[in-house]
Amino acid sequence: MNEVGFDVSASVHVLVDATAVPDSVGGVGRYLEGLLPHLDSDGFRITLVTRESLAATVFADLPGVEIHRVSARLASAPRRLVWEQLVLPRLARRLGADVIHSPHYTMPLLTSIPRVVTFHDGTFFSDPLVHARGKRVFFRAWTRLSARLAAGIVVPSRATLTDIASYVRLRADEVVVAFHGVDLEVFAPPSPQSILELRARLDLGEAPFVAFLGTLEPRKNVPALVRAFGEAFADSQENPVLVLAGAKGWDDTIGSAIDALPDTVRVVTPGYVPRDLLPALLGGATVVAYPSLGEGFGLPVLEALACGACVLTTRRLSLPEVGGDSVEYSDIDSASLARALSGLFADDDRRRSLRDGARSRASGFTWARSGRAHRDAYLAAHKVAR
Repeated sequence: MNEVGFDVSASVHVLVDATAVPDSVGGVGRYLEGLLPHLDSDGFRITLVTRESLAATVFADLPGVEIHRVSARLASAPRRLVWEQLVLPRLARRLGADVIHSPHYTMPLLTSIPRVVTFHDGTFFSDPLVHARGKRVFFRAWTRLSARLAAGIVVPSRATLTDIASYVRLRADEVVVAFHGVDLEVFAPPSPQSILELRARLDLGEAPFVAFLGTLEPRKNVPALVRAFGEAFADSQENPVLVLAGAKGWDDTIGSAIDALPDTVRVVTPGYVPRDLLPALLGGATVVAYPSLGEGFGLPVLEALACGACVLTTRRLSLPEVGGDSVEYSDIDSASLARALSGLFADDDRRRSLRDGARSRASGFTWARSGRAHRDAYLAAHKVAR
């Protein structure tokens, strides 16, 4: 694992391919959105390739980053993959790129320009059943292929490195661990007024609430959380509400888990929650629950910590690297989650202690630090090619 910085003796032009980012942004979009403002540095020139829709929104304010716009038709995954293989290498040569950064597993195969690729997690190998069959076959194949041909690899946690290395041959000197970061100005403890506005928008009334934030997919273990919430609060006098915020994934068991709850238990599924409401959702919750079966990093946990939240999560894969001693941990089954939720609701001092340490923990994860690690990967790849 490369943890050593390099002296930049000449300008390195890096082309970052953001064409894999969907219009709904998602994980890879959030990663690039946080990272890109911190890649520009003395000795580095950054060009971002993106569709017009994202250039005008997500990537609209990137001082020091050159933007190259491509067709909106690349929103189609098959078209994008063909473009990546046939057009991107020619574009990189024409723009004079020294390194291509492919931030989502796949990369152009037929080019002499060194490539750096990001692998976000290894669960396609270690926990394949939490992914749709087509997706796990596709990303397994591309992880192996990219690992063999890339000049540099970036992973967001040590757990991800260990997980992938159990299944794919990696050279230790080509891998850089670059933790994600969090913007402490965007994700901050919410004001009482912003919490009131969130409550009104989601029709929560004055009840305490447990918040989950993430795509509603099997890996997030949401049905177990729903059952745990029912077990913990079916007879509660507090009548808390469970808020499941996030885009709908392919987990078709969540609805049946909600339907099986007694009438006294209330669950709200608002879908996508705008960025400006997230601090109130996370910081205003009595508990933020993230019972994932495994994450390459676990950005919602970090964002919740930045908002001063009391967080309950699991010890799977990277999550302890993010939460440290500033979160409560539980096993993944509903009975364990129910005990943990009940315990936190009953223990004001424990919740206060976790909240007090949350923001300090989050402050150790910065996009500036992640940017430095990425530049190390770019420069190492460039040097290998020379």
